[in-house]
Parts: sequence; structure tokens; C-alpha cells
Amino acid sequence: MPESSPSLHVTLVIHAHQPAGNFEHVFEECYKQSYDAFLCLLEKHPGVHVALHYSGPLLLWIERNHPEYFDRLRRMVASGQVEILGGGFYEPILVSIPEADRLEQLKRLADYIERHFGKRPIGAWLAERVWEPQLPSTLATAKVAYTLVDDLPFLAAGFEPEELFGPYIAEDCGKSVWLFPGLKELRYLIPFRKVEESIAYFKDAAQRHPGAAAAFGDDMEKFGVWPGTYQHCYVDGWLEQFFEALEQNASWLKTATPGALMASHHPLGRADLPTASYAEMMEWVLPTNTRLRVFALHREFAARPDVLAFVRGSSWRGFFRKYPESNLLQKKMMRASAAVASVPPRRSRYGHSVVFQEARDHMLRGQGNDAYWHGVFGGIYAPHLRTELWRNLIRAETLADQLTPGGMIPRVEFLDYDADGASELLFTAPEYQALLKPSDGATIAAFDFRPRSATLINSVSRRPEAYHSRLKEASSSTPSSGGAVSIHDQVRVKEPNLERFLRYDRFPRHAFRLILCDPARTLAEYEMLQLNELSSVAAGVFQIQNSSPSHADLVRELCLPEFASDPARPPRLAITKHFLFGPTPRGCEASCDVSLSLSWPLGRPVLFGIESVINLLAPTEPDRFFETPSGPQNLRFCGALPGPILRMEDGWQGIRVTLHAPNADAFWVAPIETVSESEGGFERVYQGSQILALWRPELMEHTSFSTRLLWRVESL
Repeated sequence: MPESSPSLHVTLVIHAHQPAGNFEHVFEECYKQSYDAFLCLLEKHPGVHVALHYSGPLLLWIERNHPEYFDRLRRMVASGQVEILGGGFYEPILVSIPEADRLEQLKRLADYIERHFGKRPIGAWLAERVWEPQLPSTLATAKVAYTLVDDLPFLAAGFEPEELFGPYIAEDCGKSVWLFPGLKELRYLIPFRKVEESIAYFKDAAQRHPGAAAAFGDDMEKFGVWPGTYQHCYVDGWLEQFFEALEQNASWLKTATPGALMASHHPLGRADLPTASYAEMMEWVLPTNTRLRVFALHREFAARPDVLAFVRGSSWRGFFRKYPESNLLQKKMMRASAAVASVPPRRSRYGHSVVFQEARDHMLRGQGNDAYWHGVFGGIYAPHLRTELWRNLIRAETLADQLTPGGMIPRVEFLDYDADGASELLFTAPEYQALLKPSDGATIAAFDFRPRSATLINSVSRRPEAYHSRLKEASSSTPSSGGAVSIHDQVRVKEPNLERFLRYDRFPRHAFRLILCDPARTLAEYEMLQLNELSSVAAGVFQIQNSSPSHADLVRELCLPEFASDPARPPRLAITKHFLFGPTPRGCEASCDVSLSLSWPLGRPVLFGIESVINLLAPTEPDRFFETPSGPQNLRFCGALPGPILRMEDGWQGIRVTLHAPNADAFWVAPIETVSESEGGFERVYQGSQILALWRPELMEHTSFSTRLLWRVESL
């Protein structure tokens, strides 16, 4: 293209992130395959100007393990080749956390970048590019001048594709921020198509929009970490060729950082955008059946991009409805934030400032976005990421209680903890915190052992996912390295025949759920979720009779026509659940005494059980096991164990859990394993164990039965 030909500015915004709590070997592998490899090539091409964003957990890891990387990056910042963006330090979804925490997260990363690289960032990366219309107020207050969002919200707001070659202004309550539209077409060209196709795209854009700017924003991990991309980008040389092509065409194709573009360009106008993220995220958040219908629409209108511009998913907040576990975690975070914010000023500033800062650090760390959602990546199905957030939030709440007068006195609160319209009981003491849900069979939804900052239930319901329909096809292939394709298009499996693990829970994975079923049911049927237990007993609404800081009595009455000897006279059943919580010398206890009272005997025998759900994480690690008569068994153990006592041990978290079920026939134990999609393909993930304490009450002859299940949790 001759020098007199139209020019185009291109701004490349590259985002690098690893969540707090990710495995050390993952950090190192990603560093070698992407972060270091990318920077090495960029150093060889000083004519290529880019904006880079690194999340706080990744920066801390690089500073500790590869400090030379900072020296290299500092030189590139000083030369003007690289502009570093800020953002939330622990990579939170800003709209999901309190305003004060948003500002603190943004300030912490800006301070860190200025301290280590000499320049305070003027731009901020939005985690998962989640945008809501009120964000300009937050960003402007934090002195953020610009950010990048996807083109989708622009299109949804009525912008034409031809209008997206340049920045806009977004405003809320008189405060404004510049927005760069990140072009989806570029995300799918770079680095998956030939370099020539990207240059051809830029040439065409320059002809149609001379002097304008095209923005690309995406993950650095797609240059080396995504399957097949290390070979493609570095061994086969795609990234070097791309940088060379940018330099060779520099007479008309000018790479510029967003800050440089702000200095040379005016905003194209005002942009009032709806709530949005990138297109894939907005589809992942949809309920499974709705998502399948959206897939059908995309197929039907594949040749009509003008129509598909208005076919979009839902807001990121929809994950709280799709995954109640995410909602519960987010409400835990909000409680921890409020607890830390409520510490009296004299306690947070004088004499206790170190403890207060530790509490605040844990709380902010518990806001990292990865375990709050799920797509091709995103870790609600990743126990280690979920657990990292729980551990930090438990620690933050515990420290805040220690700093708050009266905070260490046992208490019970009656509140709608998870904002589902039904009230819960929250029991808190120095040794534990337990969330009791009367609306779900009077079960325990969360149980924290505070001395070890451990959450014991921490499971995930097995539910249908849209991608399960592709599993049969994927399972017929063997794992392979494959070529470089977009992570959104891959079909890979980490082990064959994964479809045999597809089964779906009837109820949330809570503890102390009552099971009443046919006595002919077997352990194999329990593992396969085929007990056909009475939902009216297992998940019915219980009424709170009374409660105190250490106990609660809950009752429920119902008819049992399924077990009637005379259909005209179904027996009535009254259930009482008496919960008791308290400390022990090395930990705490939680027990549930259950009483069944019938109006008259049943017409046939029953099997009765109280179910526990306990997740001690890595199932095959030797320091985590069930104690059995034949010796320790790893956490994927499936079988029957003799009653009345069952023990589990977790050397990593330093806890022992003992279950005591007096007069129980046996414990049935089965692993809870989800089949989910990840960057590497479909995988089976251990989400804890379901443990059913079993009794065979003589309710054909008697009209009452009482029993008990006790948990004892102790520090090793």
C-alpha cells in the first residue's frame, strides 16, 4: 500500500491473568508458554506498540518467581512501546462487589503498577469485559480515563458495525470514561487465521475508515496456553510473522497504545450501552434449555449478521441464578465485606491495624471472579478455585469478628442470607459458622470450620449443561494435542467414556438431608441418584419452632400416601429436626436429632437415611482419605462402610471429620463428580462425597422412630 494511501491505527490490548489459589505448576507453565514467550517476541519488535494488563495475583507471582521479567517490562514501558493497564487487583467483576471495594481494588493495582513500573495507569481492564451502565461513575472516581469493552453492547445499543472504529464517551451521573470497542472479528482472526487475513482486514478497514482506530482486546493465554497455540504461535511462528507484518506495513498501519490514541484522537461521540460482556459469556450465563434455543437461532440466521446483532444472551449476574453455589459464595463475600467495613475505626487504626489490613486483604482476595461463573473457562466447577475464595472469606470474617466488640460471642441470625426470598438461620461462634435452610428440607448449606478456615460442604450440584449434548461425540475420540482453534470451537476429552458419569442431582448438595425410600434400593442406585426418595421429606419446607445461638428445632408435617396400607387413610408424618452446635476441646460439633411420629403404622417397610456432603478436595492425594476396616481409602471411594462411626482426614487442611450415627446399619459412600468443560476439554471433577447413614426403622409395627447424626470436626 503506498504511503499516500489511507492509514489505520490499531490498538492491541492483551490481558494476562491467573487466579489466586491456582496451582503453582499452572502459573509456571503459563509463564513459559505464554507470558515469557510473548514478551520475548515483543522485545524483538520495538515498532509494535501494545497495551498489556496483568492481574494482581499474576504480578505477585512473577515478582516472586521471575523478577527479571519486571526489569524487561520496565524498559519497554520507559521506551513507550508498552502501556500497562490497571484494573481490579484480584480481578473481580466490579459490578458484583460493593462500591468501596471496587475503588480499593482499582487503587491497589494502580499503586502497584506505579511503584514497580514508574507510571500510574490511566486505563483499566474490566474482568471478563463485564460492562454495566453505572460503571463510568466508579471508573472516573478511581481516575480511570478509559477501558475496553466488546463490540456486542455497541451493536445491541443500535450502533452500526461501521461506527466501531474509534473510541466513545460513556457517562453516568456526570462522570465519564472513554470506551474502546473491541472488535469480535479481530478476536477470531488473531491468532487463528493466517497473518495475511488480518492484514487484509486492516487494509479494508483503512480504505473504509481512513485515519480511524481498530481495537483488539483478548487474553495473552490464547498466545501459547490455549490448546495447540504454543506450537502455532511460537514453533510455527505465527506471532513473529504477525509482528513482522505490522512493522512492514507501518507506513499506513500504525500500532498505538490506547493512551496514545486518546492524545491524538477525539471521541466519536456518546455511547449509552446496555449491560453486556463478550458474546460467549452472555450465552454461557443462560439456562441450559434457553442456551440450546439460542444455538438454534444462530444456525438459522447464520447468513444474517444484521439479525444476529440483536440475538444476545443475558447479563453476567445471571450466573447467580444458574448456579446457586455462585450466589451463595457471592453473598458470603458481601457479608465478609460488610463485616470488615463494620470494624470500629479505633480497632482498624490503632493497635490492631495489622490484623485489620490482613482481614481486608483476605476479603479482597475472595472477590476474584474465576470461581463465580462457568463457561469454557471459569471455575465454579474448579474446587481449588472455589475453596480459595471460601478460605479467604472465612478468614476475613473471623478476623473481623475478633476486632469487633462482641464478635466472638456465639450468636444466631434470622435472615435471607442468599436473597432467594426464604429466610435462613446463621449460627456463628469462634469455632464454626453454619447456614441452615428451613426451605430446603432443613439442611445445612454451608459449614465453616473457622480455626482452619475450611469450608466442609463446598460441593456443586450435577446439572445439565448445554455442552453435554456434544459429549458423546467428544468421548469417542482420544485426547490429542490437535491444532490451533478457538477455545470456543474445540471438542476434546481428558478421558474416554465420560458420558457414563452424566447424572443429575434432584436437590442442592447440602448436608443433613433426610432420605425416605424403598428398602430394596441399593448402593449402586444411590451412586446413580436413583433412590427415588420422597422429595416432600428430603426437600420440603420446615417451620422453625424455636432457636438459640446453639440450637434450633424445626418441624414439618405431611401425608405419606406412598406408604399407606389403606389408600383412603394415608398416614400423617410429623418430622422434628433438632440441631445442636457447640465447641469441643479441638474443634466443634454439629448434630441433628431426628424424630419421626406417625398417625398410624406404615403399610410397607422403608429405608431411612441422613445424608452428609463433605468435600476434602484432591481425591487421590495420600493425605486425604476415608478410614475403613481395610485401611485408608482415597476420596473417590465408593462402597458401604460399617456404622456407627465413619472418619475422614485431610492433612492439607489439617482437619479430621468424624461422623457418628448411633445404631446405623451402615454408611453408603459415593463420590460426587461433575463432567464439565475447561480449556483442555471435557473433564471429570471430584466435588466431594455423599455419605448416607442408614437405618431400617420398624414403622410397620411402631408409630415413632428417633435417631441422630453427629459431625465432630477437629484440628489435626
